[in-house]
Amino acid sequence: MRRFKFVRDPDPRDLGYNIEEFLRWMDGPTCFHLTGENTTRTRALVTLLHGNEPSGTIALYRWLKSGRRPATNVVCLVASVGAALEAPVFSHRMLPRARDLNRCFRPPYEDVQGVLAEEILEILRLHRPEAVIDMHNTSGSGPAFGVCTFMDRHHDALVSLFTQRLIVSDLGLGALMEISEEACPTVTVEVGGRMDDEAHELAFEGMCRYFQAGTVLCPGDTDWGLELLRDPIRLELNENVTLTYAEEPCDNYDITLKPDIEHHNFGGVKADTLLGWARGAETQLFTALDAGGRCAVTKLVRIDNGKMYPAQPLKLFMITNNAAIAHSDCLFYAVSDDGSTICA
Repeated sequence: MRRFKFVRDPDPRDLGYNIEEFLRWMDGPTCFHLTGENTTRTRALVTLLHGNEPSGTIALYRWLKSGRRPATNVVCLVASVGAALEAPVFSHRMLPRARDLNRCFRPPYEDVQGVLAEEILEILRLHRPEAVIDMHNTSGSGPAFGVCTFMDRHHDALVSLFTQRLIVSDLGLGALMEISEEACPTVTVEVGGRMDDEAHELAFEGMCRYFQAGTVLCPGDTDWGLELLRDPIRLELNENVTLTYAEEPCDNYDITLKPDIEHHNFGGVKADTLLGWARGAETQLFTALDAGGRCAVTKLVRIDNGKMYPAQPLKLFMITNNAAIAHSDCLFYAVSDDGSTICA
């Protein structure tokens, strides 16, 4: 049973007068086919894999309402519309008990989210795009960045349409960007915090460049010289570990992180930077594996008299101040303070 609604070149007058009306008009996963000036080539945009990340949908709505025509055909997939519509709008990452859709792009495709991911892959295979942008927001405030599984000039060029910061990571989590090696150049673009107007504007400006440029796979005027961060390590919570955010340690929780911890996103932290407080040993509370599958927890954090610090000078990113996301995904990613892989 197909879950996507297919719409070709929608009339701007049909799409509603605001973003919530646009969501209700879609009423579920929707694939837009936009006819380009050059109909022999196709690009793809995927957005709203997470229902609480609105910037890509807001940007696409602005584009569709403008009535503009892209340089090539563009296939736009808006996925988690149902989760986005759960009140309050754009507050639910996914529906209750559902898997993270951006962890479902590898078999088996057995549950509802897996079937939806498989259909996204089928649509992309059918249209054979020359490139795929998967647009996201970060859960907390922070600067924009791109992510890809390996570095070459195509990925460089795609990310440079949006940002000058690129993370190269092949963690094998089942994310959409992992199709890059077998399909076409595919990058994740995190345009910034989901509540930030700057992120919405960056999403629209980058989308316009992606839709309108004659070529998007060769570095050109948008190639700003990327800051590269290689092979980050994820710090995850162990099962049944409790977490909260507060200005001082909370007795009923194993870990209390400082509420402004997201301000360290893409900034260097020193070994004496207080991140929060913790009860127990590092490896009892956290899991982290390096590229070789070795435990790397003590390379990332140390606990000294109940206080939690970086184990060494690090650069942290994708820090969340949302406990639910920290439990279901991770606390943050880390590389050495110079952007290189953390050594064993």
